[in-house]
Amino acid sequence: MAFTGTGRLEGALTQLAQAADLVACGADLREALQSIAEAAALATGAELAVVRLLDPVDGQFAAVAVAASSRARAAEVEGTRFPAGELGAEEVADLEQLPATIRRIAGRYRSDGVLQLPISAGNGPVASLELLRVGGRFDDRNAVLARLAASHVALCLRAARNGTAERGAADSGLLALAGEALAVGSPDDTDPQRVARLAVTSWGADRGLIWRVEDGAPTALLASVGAKGGEDEARALVEAALTAADVPALEREDGRLPPGYALSAVVPLGRPAAAALQLLFARSNVPPEDQLGHLAAFGARAAGALRAAERARALSIELDRSRALLAVLRQATAELSLAHTLETALEGIGSLLSVTRLAVYLREGEGLVTARSRGPAGPHVAVADRLLELALGPTRGSGALVVDHTRGDDRLAQVRQELEETGVEAAVAVPLVANEEVIGLLALYPNAGRTPEEHELDLLSALAVHLAVAVQNARLHEQAKDLGRRLERSLAAESAERRRLDGLYEVSRSFAQSLSLDATLEAVTRAAVESLGVGAAVLRVPDARGEALVAQAVHVADPRLEQALRSILSRTQVISRPALQKFFRGRQPLHLDRARARALGGSFELLVPFLEKGSTAVVIPLATPEEVLATLSLISLDPARPITDETAEAALSLGGQAALAIENARLYQQQKDFADSMQRALLPADHPDVPGLDFGVVYESSARMDVGGDLYDFLALDGGRLALVLGDVTGHGVLAAADMAMAKFVFRSLAREHPEPADFLTHANDVVAEEITLGKFITLLYIVFDPVRGEVAGAAAGHPPPRIVDPGGTVTELPLRGLALGVESGQPYDEVRRPLPPGTAVVLYTDGLIEARRGRDFYGIERVDAFLAGNPGLEPQALAEALVEDCRRFGGGELADDCAVVVIRRRT
Repeated sequence: MAFTGTGRLEGALTQLAQAADLVACGADLREALQSIAEAAALATGAELAVVRLLDPVDGQFAAVAVAASSRARAAEVEGTRFPAGELGAEEVADLEQLPATIRRIAGRYRSDGVLQLPISAGNGPVASLELLRVGGRFDDRNAVLARLAASHVALCLRAARNGTAERGAADSGLLALAGEALAVGSPDDTDPQRVARLAVTSWGADRGLIWRVEDGAPTALLASVGAKGGEDEARALVEAALTAADVPALEREDGRLPPGYALSAVVPLGRPAAAALQLLFARSNVPPEDQLGHLAAFGARAAGALRAAERARALSIELDRSRALLAVLRQATAELSLAHTLETALEGIGSLLSVTRLAVYLREGEGLVTARSRGPAGPHVAVADRLLELALGPTRGSGALVVDHTRGDDRLAQVRQELEETGVEAAVAVPLVANEEVIGLLALYPNAGRTPEEHELDLLSALAVHLAVAVQNARLHEQAKDLGRRLERSLAAESAERRRLDGLYEVSRSFAQSLSLDATLEAVTRAAVESLGVGAAVLRVPDARGEALVAQAVHVADPRLEQALRSILSRTQVISRPALQKFFRGRQPLHLDRARARALGGSFELLVPFLEKGSTAVVIPLATPEEVLATLSLISLDPARPITDETAEAALSLGGQAALAIENARLYQQQKDFADSMQRALLPADHPDVPGLDFGVVYESSARMDVGGDLYDFLALDGGRLALVLGDVTGHGVLAAADMAMAKFVFRSLAREHPEPADFLTHANDVVAEEITLGKFITLLYIVFDPVRGEVAGAAAGHPPPRIVDPGGTVTELPLRGLALGVESGQPYDEVRRPLPPGTAVVLYTDGLIEARRGRDFYGIERVDAFLAGNPGLEPQALAEALVEDCRRFGGGELADDCAVVVIRRRT
C-alpha cells in the first residue's frame, strides 16, 4: 500500500484541492502543477512524479513540474522532453510501452513501478502525469489516486484558460497556455523568432513581428513570421501603439495598416519595454476582442523568457571565456618549461583575441628582454619598455593599457622612431605581476582601431595574472633543474665510492650472519655485480694441487642470461701458464682483450665472442699478504657501460675485503670440522641390537665452532634390557668435551652395578659432584627399556622429560623430575615406571630442540607434541630426522645450539 493510515492520504487530497484553488485565484500555473506533482507522489508512494505540458511550437511534451525524493534527481528530469507522437490516449503501466525518454529515466533509477496518464483536451493529449517508484508496481488503489491527480491537472489547465471560447476546431485553452510553453522552453532555444512563431500559432494570427524599441535607437525588426512586406507601415503602428495606454494596443482596418490586414495588435515586452510583439490578422481571421486580452499576460511571459535567454547567452559567453582561459593556462602549464609556457600562451591568446602580433617580455635588470614573440619585428623592445612605464604610471591598477592609435598618442612620442620601424599601429599592454613584483609585460599589437572589446580586456587581464604565476613557476623549475644537474654531477663522484662501500658491507654482513665459506663466496660475487654495476661475476679458488682455478660461485644480473653465462663461467681455468702466474705475482687487475683471452685459453677464451661485440672483462686477484686465495672475474655485457680503470680499482678494494672474509670463513670451517670430529668421537658409533626395540638417533651440531655438550649413550643390560643415557653438559669447548667424557665414563662404569634408574643417578651424582668444576653441572636422563616385560623405567636429573607416543598418535609425558648432577652430593632421585605396549615409542631430546627460537618465540614442548601426534606412523629414525628438520625450519635454517633426539619404539 502506498500510504500508511489516513494521515498521508488526507494530506495528499488536501494538497490537490489547494492546487486547484491556486489557479482559481489567479496564481501561477506552474506553481499549481508543482503542488499536484507533490501530492501525487505523496499519495501513491512514488519516488518521482512528473507533469508535462505540450509545447505547441515544437510538438513535444516538456516537464514543467517535478516532485522527486532528492533535489539532484529532480534537476536531472526538469526540462526533459519527448515527441507528442509517443504519448497514446490510454494509461500505461508497462515500462516497455513508455516513451524512450521516460524509459531511460526509469532505468537510471531502477524503477520497477511505472504509471503514465495522458490528459486530453479536445483533439488529443495536452499534458501527462508520470509516476515512478522502486519496490513494486502500483496497485489499483494507487491508480485511482493517480487518476485523481491527473484530473486536477486537467482542472488547472481549464482554469488557466479562464473560460475562453473555442475558435473553429481548435481548443482555445491551448492558446492561454502559450506563455507557459515559453517558460517550458530552454533559455538556449528562446529567441525573438521563437516568440513570434509561438504567438502566431497560439492566436491564429497571419503574421507576427518582434521589434526592438530601446530609447535613443530606431525601431528595428528582430523577427518576422508569416508573409513579408509592409514593414514600414507595421513599424509606424508599433511606434504609435507604445505611446498608448491600452495593452494590447489595437488598430482596426484603416489606411495605416499594411495591405491585406484588418487588425494590428501590439503588446510591449517588459517594463520599460525593450521590445514589442505585433500580431497582424487578415479580415477573415480577426479573433474576438476578449481573446486578445490574454496578449498582455503572454507579453509578460515572453519578456521574461527573452530576458532569461539574454542572461543565458551572457552566461554562456562568460563560460566560454572562462573555458578559453582555463584551456590556455592548462596547455601553458602542462610542462614546467618556460619556452613551452610562453609559446603555448602566445598561441592561445592570439587565437582567442584574433591578434597575429604579440609578445611576452621579461625583466632583466632595469629593462625588458624578449622572452617570446610572434609577428613584431624591429626595435619593439623599446616600445615595450615605454608601454610598461605607462602601464605602471598614474593609471596603474586599471588593468590593461590600451593605445588605439600610436601615431597620435603623445605618450609615445619618445619612441616615435621605433614605432615607425616596427609598424606598430595600436597596442594593448598588461604587466605581468607575481608575488607583488613586476616580472614582465604581455603586449598585443593589433591593427589601428582593432583593439579588444571590454570583455576581452577583462579576459586578457585575468589571463595575465595566471600567466605571470606560470612563468614564475617555470623559471623556478628551470633553476631547480639546473641546480639538480649540478647536484647530480657532485653526487656522481660519490656514487662509485658508495657502491664500493655497499659491496664491502655486503661481504662483511654475509660473513657475520652465516660464518659459512660457501655463503661468503656467494656474497662476494653478488656484491660485485650489484655494487659495481657489471653483468656477471665468477669467483674461482685454486684446487688441491694448485694447478687450476675451480669456479665456486657465479652470479648473473639478468636472469634471462643466467643459464647460458653460468655454463661458460663455471668452467675450470688452468693457471700454469706464465702470463697468469705473473698476474698472481703482481696482484693487479688484469683487463681481458681478445688477444689476451685467447692466449690464456680455457674459460677465458670462451669470452672472446662477447669481447668482439663490445663486452669488457677484468680479473681481480683476491689475496692476503701471504697468498692468493681466489680470483674474481667481472664481465660487462653492455658496451655502453664498460669496465673502466675506476671500476677495476673499486673491485680491487672490494677484493681485499673479500679475501679477508674468505680467509676467515676458511679458517672457521677448518676449526669447526675439527670441533665436530672431536665431539662425535665421544658419541657412540652405533647402538646395540636389542630384540624387540627399534632405534632412531639424530645428532646435529650448532652453527657455532666450539665443541658442544650434548651426550647420549646406550648399554645392554642383563635380561634383554637396554639402558639409555641422554644429557647436556654446561659450557662449550675443551672443558665441555672433558665433562662429556667424564659423564660417559660414569655411565659405562655404574650402569651395570646400579642398573635401576634412581639408584644409578644417586651414585652418578656423588661422582660428578666430586669431579666437576664448581658452578658447573650436567643434566641427564637415565632410561631402562624392558621389551620382554613391556615396561620402561626412568629417572631425571634436571633434564626435560621424555614424550611417550602410542600408535594412535596420543602423546603423554613420562613425568621425571630431579636436581641436575653435580649441584649437591647425597641427592636422592625418584623413579617412574610405565607400561610400554607394542608400537609405543619413547622420544628423548636435549634442550637445543625446544629452545630453538624465531624472534622471541621458542619451538617449545607444545610444538614437539603437535609434531609427534601428527606423525605416529613414521619409523623411529625417520621420526627423529623429521622432528629435527621441523625445528630447523622454525629457527630459520640453522640451529643455535646442539640438538640430540633419540627415539626407541617397542616392536609390535
